[in-house]
Order: sequence, then C-alpha cells, then structure tokens
Amino acid sequence: MKALLNSDTILSPIPPLKIKPGIPYRKTSLQFPLALTKRSRLIKAVLDSAAIDEVSEIRNPAVSTSYRNPKLPRPNQTVLEAQTKVCTGPTQTKPLNAEQAFKVLDTILKSVKGELKDDEKVSNAQLGAFFAAMTIRANAFPEPTQWSEGEKKAMTYYWPYLVRLLPPDIIFLADPEGSIMGVSSSIGPRFVGNGTSEMRLVGALREVLAGGHLGYEEVQGVLRDVLPLSLEDKKSSAASESLLSAFLIGQRMNRETDRELKAYCLVFDDEHGPAPVADVRSLTHYGEPYDGNTRYFRSTLFVAAVRSCYDESCLLHGVDWMPPKGGITEEQMLKFMGANTHLTPMQAKMLLEDEEVGFAYISQREAQPSLYSLIGVREHIKKRPPLATTEKVQQFVRAKGKEAIVAGFYHGGYEESLLMLMRRRGVHSGLVVKGEEGALSMTTRMRSPNASKGLPVNYCSGFRSLGVIPPQAVDGVSRESYNIVVNAMDYGFEPSDTPRTDRSVTRNIELGLAALRGEKGPAYDRIILNAGMVDHLLGCDGAEDISAALDRAREAIDSGKALNRLLSYIKKSNRVT
Repeated sequence: MKALLNSDTILSPIPPLKIKPGIPYRKTSLQFPLALTKRSRLIKAVLDSAAIDEVSEIRNPAVSTSYRNPKLPRPNQTVLEAQTKVCTGPTQTKPLNAEQAFKVLDTILKSVKGELKDDEKVSNAQLGAFFAAMTIRANAFPEPTQWSEGEKKAMTYYWPYLVRLLPPDIIFLADPEGSIMGVSSSIGPRFVGNGTSEMRLVGALREVLAGGHLGYEEVQGVLRDVLPLSLEDKKSSAASESLLSAFLIGQRMNRETDRELKAYCLVFDDEHGPAPVADVRSLTHYGEPYDGNTRYFRSTLFVAAVRSCYDESCLLHGVDWMPPKGGITEEQMLKFMGANTHLTPMQAKMLLEDEEVGFAYISQREAQPSLYSLIGVREHIKKRPPLATTEKVQQFVRAKGKEAIVAGFYHGGYEESLLMLMRRRGVHSGLVVKGEEGALSMTTRMRSPNASKGLPVNYCSGFRSLGVIPPQAVDGVSRESYNIVVNAMDYGFEPSDTPRTDRSVTRNIELGLAALRGEKGPAYDRIILNAGMVDHLLGCDGAEDISAALDRAREAIDSGKALNRLLSYIKKSNRVT
C-alpha cells in the first residue's frame, strides 16, 4: 500500500510499542516519511506520544483478538460448539445428532467429576446456558427444533450419573418441574436459590424456562439484584453465574418482547447519575455492534471525524473487546493511536463542545461498569444476549439541541426493535442500518446474485421528527418514517470491493488515515457515503439534497479538516480533566 503521507520519500516506521518480552512485534505498514509537511509532522507527533502504557500489556495490539482480557477463563470448546447450535431461536436451532450429544454430555460428566482442568473445564456459566437451552427447547420450541432422537438417547444414558453430581442450581435448570428427564427428583421443583437476589432470579427463570415472558419491572429487578457479576473477580456465587447465564440466553431464545428490551435498555441509565448535557446544536449517538468487525473495514470512527467538521457532533461508544466475534472496535483503534479511552461522560461532553474536536468516544467500562462486568459471562454463553441489541441504543451524554441515534443490525426483525427503543429514548431522529457484518458501514460493493436471503446490505430504516421538540412516546409529534436500500452507484460511486482488514487493527487505521488524508479509493468512498447518507436520512440541516450532503462530506476530507479533527481528538482526550 502507498505510504499514507508521501509516496515519493524514504519511509521510516512509527516507534515500536512496548510488547511483552519474548513476543516479537510485527512491523506495520503504518509509516511516515522523513520529509514531513506540517500536518504530517502532527500525525507523527501524535503517534510518537501515544499512551504506550495503554497497550504495553497487550500481547500484539495490532490484532483485535489480543485485546481480550487474559485474566478471563476460557470456555470449554466442545460444549461451546454445541451451544452455537442449541442456544438460539426456535427456527435457527440445530439439534445435536447422537455422536455430538454423547460427546457433549460425556465432557460435562468428566468436568463435574473433576477430570478436566483449566480451560478444559466446563464453566458454571456454560452449564447454565446449555441446560437452560435444552429445557426451553423441550418445553416451548416447535417439533423440528425440539430434542433429536440422538439427544434423547444421550440424556437418558448420562442423566442418572449427572443428577448425582451436578449442583442443585443446574439440576433446576435442566428439569425445573421434574417432568423432563424421566428420573424422579424433587430438586428442581423445590429449588428457590440462596438469598433474596437468587430467589427473585429463580422465580423469573421458571417463567423463562417454560418459554414465557416477563414484565418491565421484573426484568429490571433481576438485573439490578444480580449485577455486578464477573467471572474475573468472582464477586458472585457459582450458582449466580449459572442462573444469570441461563436467564440471559433464555430471554434471547424466547425472542424478547418490547417491554423486556426496554428494561435491558434503560436499566443502568442512572448508574453514574444523570447524563451530562452538551451545549451542541446536534448530537448523533452511534451504536455499532460491540463485538466489532472481523473481516471488513470499519469506518465509523472516521465518519465521526468528518461529520464533526460541519457541526454534526458524534458520540461513539463500545468496548475494547467483546464476544462472540472479538473483532476490531473503535476503542482498539483509538487506544493504538494513543487516545485516552477512559473518558467519563463529563469529559466526553467537553470534547463534544470543543470547536476543534466535536466528537468523542465513551467505553462501557466507564459508563456502565455493571454491564461491562458481563463480558466473561457473555463469552461463555456464546450466543448474543438481549444486551447485544439494547447496548447500541444508549445516551451517555445528552444535547441541548437535536439528538439522533444510529445503530447497526444483522438479523431481520431487530430493526423494528431498535427503532422502538430509539423512539422510547425520545430522540428527534433514528436510523438502523444493515451494513457489512451487521455493522454501520454501508458499502459501494455491488450485491452478489448469491447473496443470502433476508434484508440486503445497505438496507436502512428510520424516522425523522417533523417538529423541533423531541418526540416523546405519547406526545403526538409527527414523524416521517422511511426505509430504503442505498445503491451507491445511484449517487456517482464506482462499485468496489470492500477493503479487508481480517482483525488487523493497524490495517483498519491505515485505511482510515489514508482516506482522511485524501487518498481516493474504496475506504475514502465508504467514509463519504456513510457520512453523507446518514446526514440526509437523519434530516440534518444542509443535507436535504443527497448530492449536497455527499459534497459536504467530501470537502471535509479534501480540505484536511477531518484529519485535523481526529488528530485533535487524540491529543485533547489525553489533556481533558
């Protein structure tokens, strides 16, 4: 790839990061020339002064998987593979065959007998998720996704042994009413849990395990009672881990109702008190999937830098690493470039108001530590819980002016749930995008004739408020709703394949910085497309005409303003107090 700043001069690499001894640091092509322009020197200065301590404990900060907390125990891979098949919805579940079922239950038996150690051990969270899934399938799923004959044979063989060794909480999850396993036991029907928190959770689980749903207050009560919970620091009992994992995956398998999703979405809004209010005329909250991108260029950080140039302030939020994908996130890129990724909402407010910045990033670690503590549990339940939907619709900073929320999605049906949550938040405009990998990035690639069924990539749906007062749930304010499949070629873009990053944080940064420097190509086109189309679809001032909106985004890059905004953010995020 051509050097980011000057292709005609000799190149020198960025200063090496402190990597743990014994593990070589692979050089990156993110390089800068010796003969530097003023802006080029600024880029090099920012990277040279990066907060090295932020990445000194990361084995290889150039790769997204290295950001996983090494203190978290890993799940048993045999059971985890089975969870991908059975811990999902009533039509997506794939029953295990006899060979698979016998292997899984044999692994569980060996684990509870103490014959497996360390990462081979089946965790309490895995046991909770697996047996809860089996129970929900037996009680509530349609016949094609109920237990297979192989699963029935395996359970008939192994359960008499397991019931003697499993703790009461797992037996309850596997047979809550004593009616599934065929072996007489009073443990499930009599199980109530230990303490008031577990008792509330067990009561809710009886409904969930039967395929039922809960009320708003009931869901919030469970989450507030049980959290914070962490596999890392062991604040909770082993029973709480198994029961909570069962609760989370059970709600997703039963396909959450609107009131259940609202409960997850709003439960920790006040964890640090009321959100600060930024003195900006417009603020867009970006809800990228927290588990990142594993294949394609992730553009949102660079889009935010572009939109901030014309007073469309942007607030990004996420985490350093999240299962199941463990892909590239905004936090990884910012950390690698030396930005402060530990901002409080108040500090983010200050950067949003800064005339040289205009955008900010907040980590869930700082904003909602109770939910952040669930990363370990989420890895062990494998499939995405309800939180994977609701964490994208957050407002960690509010605005005096208009507010909008943009969120990515993949699975059909959740676009309406996301828009419902946005309306509940009371924002002026809301937009959901089916970008590549379920992220927010719309593509300029032509749709393949062999594309999967369902909504196509670049599908957008949303609403715009026609008034100036934020729409409340019952205020009668008019809204304009729409849905569209964006065809980039209609707006003058040449079709191009999306740049691959394949978990490389440095590759994603290279592409983004090259584009902000004005280097034409697929990454440049995608940043302009996503900035201009979001402006237009949200009804932003000056974006009524799509061509004008795209031209405005293009000018922000070509003038150097967007790059300067990103560099200013990196510097000022480390100085804000």
